[in-house]
Amino acid sequence: MSITVLLADDHAVVREGVRRLLEDADAGIAVIGEASSGLETIQQADVLRPQVILLDITMPTINGLEAARQLKARHPDIAVVFLTMHESEEYFLEALRCGADGYLPKSAPSTEVIDAIQSAARGEAYLHPSVTRFLLQNYLTRRATDNGDDPYRSLTPRERDILTLVGNGLTNQEIGEQLALSPNTVHRHRTSLMQKLGLHNRLELLRYCIRRGLVDPTN
Repeated sequence: MSITVLLADDHAVVREGVRRLLEDADAGIAVIGEASSGLETIQQADVLRPQVILLDITMPTINGLEAARQLKARHPDIAVVFLTMHESEEYFLEALRCGADGYLPKSAPSTEVIDAIQSAARGEAYLHPSVTRFLLQNYLTRRATDNGDDPYRSLTPRERDILTLVGNGLTNQEIGEQLALSPNTVHRHRTSLMQKLGLHNRLELLRYCIRRGLVDPTN
């Protein structure tokens, strides 16, 4: 039985090229639909229920990251593999947080696109070597942190709670509602913990949470 795939990219020439690649490969993959926007991807998934969605990040109406988040909430059984021009750590980590089952750049050879689809259909994660180095760097940094002085110990229990919630994507308003604090109080705690940890922006905070094991990058 063929692996059913939905192609989602805002460029028709890209969709046509990937479709031809998959059909010519004779790899047991059947393209059952196409989408040119994030919203259309979700709508098509509702109707077609493919096994795998090959998804771009830069998409109109709803970007690919938000589309993946909504898709995983609606159809956790559908695998989402990002095929994108973005190879930065920021996009990669955010894709993992949105539930991506695979991530590879558009510069990857056709054999890797096929491997990624087949792996995702089997329930296995597929990460291209160009982005897995980010996870390795985070692991090595975490080991170095564990072996030395750990500024995490200087955080108050409240700051630790807020750190975890921020790392999981909650806003100051959402954290305040969950902890019965005002957004301004949350902001003060957030500023304090970031100063103690030497963090300067949300990406650094997310990376720190992953290193500490406070956030699962695959969820």
